Amino acid sequence: MIIPRFLLCQKYQTHKTRDHFEKMAKKSSLLIKICSVLMAFLFALSASVQVNDPDWYFWFPLYACGCIVNLKDLLKKSTKIIRPMAKLALFLGIFLFIKVVFEDLRDGVSGIWSVDMRERVVREKIGSGLVIGSMILQLNSPVGRGRKQKSAKYFEYGMAILVGIGYGLSFLFYRRHHKEMKF
Repeated sequence: MIIPRFLLCQKYQTHKTRDHFEKMAKKSSLLIKICSVLMAFLFALSASVQVNDPDWYFWFPLYACGCIVNLKDLLKKSTKIIRPMAKLALFLGIFLFIKVVFEDLRDGVSGIWSVDMRERVVREKIGSGLVIGSMILQLNSPVGRGRKQKSAKYFEYGMAILVGIGYGLSFLFYRRHHKEMKF
């Protein structure tokens, strides 16, 4: 968490203020790490079920890159490796999202805004959308880059929202419709 400049002045700085900001930074950092690990797990799970997909060679790299990029803080990998991988996953995610949307429009399966997870195109659309959102957030991550406090909050809330959407939709789908899946 970035401490506002006026609080860094010795005139305004107290141990209580400094401790408060350090506690807030640790809480924020912990939430970001938890959300990143949860997204990485979701992408790893998605990558593992792509082996029986006819176009696995698109989806497996997408989810694998998404998984690795979300684990960047735990793996302590250099940004020389992670940033290009995040860009690759972003562009592949955009390509696959457009592909699935056109496939859906061509076949008239479910509609653009449908969240009926029984349909394959809807699951693929939501999966690529989650990777796109995650990669946008990871590429603009304020962690370790000296960004302002406001962008750190946007990143934190964005990751929490993605986790909520990804796990929420998955839970509801498997709870209610997993036996009625269409391939």
